[in-house]
Amino acid sequence: MPHKPILTLDLFPILEGKLIELLRCLRHDEWSRPTLAKQWTVKDIAGHLLDGNLKRLSMQRDGFLGLAAPPREGYEAFVGFINRNNAEWVQAARRLSPRVLIELMEITSRQVYELFHGLDPNAAALWGVSWAGEETSANWFDIAREYTERWHHQQQIRVAVERPGISSRELYFPVLDTFMRGMPHAFRSVDAREGTMVEIQIVGEAGSSWFVEKIEAGWRLGQQPPSADATLKIDQELAWRVFTKAIDAQTAAREVEMSGDRPLAIQALSLVAVLA
Repeated sequence: MPHKPILTLDLFPILEGKLIELLRCLRHDEWSRPTLAKQWTVKDIAGHLLDGNLKRLSMQRDGFLGLAAPPREGYEAFVGFINRNNAEWVQAARRLSPRVLIELMEITSRQVYELFHGLDPNAAALWGVSWAGEETSANWFDIAREYTERWHHQQQIRVAVERPGISSRELYFPVLDTFMRGMPHAFRSVDAREGTMVEIQIVGEAGSSWFVEKIEAGWRLGQQPPSADATLKIDQELAWRVFTKAIDAQTAAREVEMSGDRPLAIQALSLVAVLA
């Protein structure tokens, strides 16, 4: 049975509103705090989010591609190109004041929402969700991917400035559900007998259980079986950090519960639901 689309569009104004409210109340020194995004500060992440809006509007709405990506020489080369572009923008955005950043984010976030609202959710998106192994994706998946980007970057800011995270089921469950669409791709190199089932159980208000199943053609998200061959149990506050590479799989393995076939359970920690 195919899984239903994850419709996140109506959550964008809520999530963006929380971000603007947070940024407006930051003290001057909090903008320069380090974050889980490696070398980026709070202000750098805000600049990166603004860049995401501007690129969406320029490329997807206006058809202006600017710097064209190099010929596809593999996933790593493509990620390297994206990372270089991101770094260049963040460097330039350091010239902008927090007030300018916030005002531009307010304007462009509304425009991106209007852009997304005008798309057929089931039509082919401009970009495939590559971390899920898709060269072509439906708009709903691309929009859901964009939602996870905005959610986890805001969460990084909240951790850095010691503000409560956004962990309600309404806003966080769609992030986890979207991440899980990439789990079959994370298992693509794992050899197992047909019918092998791995349960990924995320514990917390926004959590649930997802199942990845070995079939003849590879792996897919499956329905709940009578029993699973392996189970990974992970807290929701750890889950997003693992799947966005804020914590490496080896470290995370010491903080989760596993039962059954441990190598299969550990494999679930290899999912990276960002371009990295």
